[in-house]
Amino acid sequence: MSDTHSRPLTFAIPKGRILDEALPLMARAGVVPDAEFHDKKSRALSFACEGSDMRLIRVRAFDVATFVAHGAAQAGIVGSDVVEEFAYADLYAPVDLDIGHCRLSVAEPVDTDAAQTATASHLRVASKYPNLTRRHFERQGIQAEVVKLNGAMELAPLLGLSGRIVDLVSTGRTLKENGLRETDIIMPISARLIVNRAALKTDPRVGELVERFRAMVAGMAA
Repeated sequence: MSDTHSRPLTFAIPKGRILDEALPLMARAGVVPDAEFHDKKSRALSFACEGSDMRLIRVRAFDVATFVAHGAAQAGIVGSDVVEEFAYADLYAPVDLDIGHCRLSVAEPVDTDAAQTATASHLRVASKYPNLTRRHFERQGIQAEVVKLNGAMELAPLLGLSGRIVDLVSTGRTLKENGLRETDIIMPISARLIVNRAALKTDPRVGELVERFRAMVAGMAA
């Protein structure tokens, strides 16, 4: 066995909303974190898996893509918003897990003058998705100046930081409670299994993992 294959296979998972939905699917595909993972008091970021040579790392969603793209992790789960935002050449997303559904949308204050914004050629937009945001507005012939925020996006228009925001939307309740309205959907989002392309070619365990997830998703859809 080569040195690469003798090391644990590292699987990156995101903190937050997707994780709760992902854990049952991971278990069906044979990826089961050990007891320490479920210890609410534990501050560990790396965990062993039951009955396998795999280890899990739990990081921020954007970091899942970075770890996998650079080969520090061989596989992971993350939203398609992250996959599309970074568009890493070394990242491959072979399986749609059909969980974590939401949408990436544009929103603006409900009292915005629609006629005025319809003719705008330049907009300031707050988002943690600068690449997707710029591409979306470029397609409309609008230059978007993106103010990078990692949270509390709804405050940006309220405090005059931006005229619009681009953010994930599930029910739309948060937008409504902050005086915003959804004006455009950039893309639907769902969670994906992602793998490092080089690892897929050189480590048979990665291909086997992909096939287990594919079979699991197919079985659920049947």
